[in-house]
Amino acid sequence: MNALLSLHDRATGPLDRETVILPTLARFLFAAVLLVYFWHAAGTKTGDGLFGLFQPSMGAYAQIFPRQMEAAGFDTSQLGLWHWLVVVSGTLAEFVLPALVVLGLATRLSALAMIGFIAVQSLTDLYGHGGIEHAETLGAWFDRFPDGAILDQRALWVFLLLTLVLKGAGPLSLDRLLATRLRNAP
Repeated sequence: MNALLSLHDRATGPLDRETVILPTLARFLFAAVLLVYFWHAAGTKTGDGLFGLFQPSMGAYAQIFPRQMEAAGFDTSQLGLWHWLVVVSGTLAEFVLPALVVLGLATRLSALAMIGFIAVQSLTDLYGHGGIEHAETLGAWFDRFPDGAILDQRALWVFLLLTLVLKGAGPLSLDRLLATRLRNAP
């Protein structure tokens, strides 16, 4: 039995110390699965033209403030500066944070901010859009269905990002490049 445990330890020991594969793979999977999702969602919130980010579409307000938009008769002029700031900063976050995660720049902070973004997104979907009233939207843990949009899918998103918060960006990242340059600077 000791020989079997020793063989196991020799075979898997390097994996315990490995920090190269996991964060790099996490960033790759984020890019492959979620980058375009977030960028597309952000794109639906921008207005026309070069400065469309600062002139959000009516849909942006409807996505982020569904109940307030309904109460205002879907007239964005009825909403205030605070609503505009939230919509613009949320849209900007949907463009910038995923890019930072994929590039591996300020990765731990960007991944943590993405977790916060996903929490706010989920609460908006549940309470703002009424998803809490639909069991298939909320989903349930420890059931036989892995496709609940909130509890199932977003838990996996958060786990992926939490890996980056805990492990960093890995060796193939701008974080590592900048750290190496700063260490070697005179």
